[in-house]
Amino acid sequence: MKAAPTLAIVALALAAGYFAGQRFAPPIPETAAPTAVVDAGKGGKKLLYYRNPMGLPDTSPTPKKDPMGMDYIPVYEGEAESEGESGLKISAEKIQKMGVKATPAKLQMLDRTVRASGRVDIDESRTYTVTAKFEGYIERLYVNTSGQPVSRGQPLFEVYSPELVSAQREHAIAAQGVGQLNDAGGEAQGAMQQLADSSLQRLKNWDISEEQIKALSRSGNARRTLTFRAPVAGIVTDKKAVQGMRFMPGEMLYQIADISSVWVQAEVFEQDIAAVNVGQEAKIRINAYPGEVFEGRIAYVYPTLKAETRTVPVRIELANPKGRLKPAMFAEVEIPVAGANAVVSVPNSAVIDTGKRQVVIVQTGEGRFDPRPVKLGTHGGDFVQVLHGIREGDMVVTSANFLIDAESNLKAALGGMQKADSPAAGKPAAVGHQAVGILNAVDAATGTATISHEPVASLKWPAMKMDFVFANPALAAAIKPGTAVDFEFVERQPGEWVITALRPRAHQH
Repeated sequence: MKAAPTLAIVALALAAGYFAGQRFAPPIPETAAPTAVVDAGKGGKKLLYYRNPMGLPDTSPTPKKDPMGMDYIPVYEGEAESEGESGLKISAEKIQKMGVKATPAKLQMLDRTVRASGRVDIDESRTYTVTAKFEGYIERLYVNTSGQPVSRGQPLFEVYSPELVSAQREHAIAAQGVGQLNDAGGEAQGAMQQLADSSLQRLKNWDISEEQIKALSRSGNARRTLTFRAPVAGIVTDKKAVQGMRFMPGEMLYQIADISSVWVQAEVFEQDIAAVNVGQEAKIRINAYPGEVFEGRIAYVYPTLKAETRTVPVRIELANPKGRLKPAMFAEVEIPVAGANAVVSVPNSAVIDTGKRQVVIVQTGEGRFDPRPVKLGTHGGDFVQVLHGIREGDMVVTSANFLIDAESNLKAALGGMQKADSPAAGKPAAVGHQAVGILNAVDAATGTATISHEPVASLKWPAMKMDFVFANPALAAAIKPGTAVDFEFVERQPGEWVITALRPRAHQH
């Protein structure tokens, strides 16, 4: 019965000692608290973790560098969003440091320019072939080189033909006979007149000029040679005639092209051909005349596509009065295309194209951003049409949008990890997987590697051979195929495994 008062006295003594010790004990320094990491530069905010500077879902409790030598970025309390929120919230201070700029999506006519390469070509409708309709011999050449300019009516060559001489004499005799039978009348005069007319028509069918026929009629003497003249002004593009040669009816002797008007044969890409039509104006720039623009008009869109280049030929006609445009010159073609209707469009700089999808960052409020997948339409100058995902008036980010997209990817990755590891939901879980294997091959062009790895316990993978993508191609710069390696990797998006660290094994077997 005496034990109870004794225990009560002992308890009071211990309590008095505890309060006395608390009153006179020195305070514990703040740095001794292991759970509170404070950064004075952030107004005393608690440092949560460090994240990958390239936006990969990789974090660290301590400062570190990524494979490219970039420092991991600290994340403080209040900067990370709760997993139930949609979008991404960024402080005003960070927005200013990033240099974020936003502009509203516009409903506008989206004019654009179709660009194509081409070459200057001869107008086929202005090409002439000089040939004879009888057999003969070339006695003399007046134009004897290809590329030589000629004027209309200029003598080209002289020919001798027994047939030609015979036809001239026949006509001369028939013409004289008509004159002598003027008084006879009757059938004899009619027959002679018919013979004269047929011989004259024969000469005309052989392209003998009226001047030469009149001279023959006046003199009555057949000329031994006949002079062929240029049918048009232009340049000689092909010359087969050689002095002294024998030619046959229909054989090509000269080819002359009128280059006062030329063609430009443009190669328009398949995706642009729907915007190109006959009658549209085109602007042509020639390397030989920098700063000068020639204007033409589309005359024909060819009905076939070249499978090897995926282009459709388009013919453009333009004047060439001074002959400055030479056949086979290289040409840069621009075809302005006016938009048919007003469409929702955003600046090209607002679109993040990953190759598999296109994303536009929309500013939904003060410091709040929402990455939205979009479907794009036609491009026009500095703008691109948005078919789905953006409405008129939405504020789209045009500067630093890549950094915001990286922040959003990091948040999504961290949110998924917190759901998977509920006991540690209050802080980021470790990201990434570690494995060992043999580096089989590296494709520097695509930034990928083939690795035969051993089982990966964190993913319950068996040993297999598969392809990975490098976060930075420099990771494999000093490692040769066939080397045993330790590596770390993450899943950037479904089915895409990205290597974040790669090094040779310390002890290779």
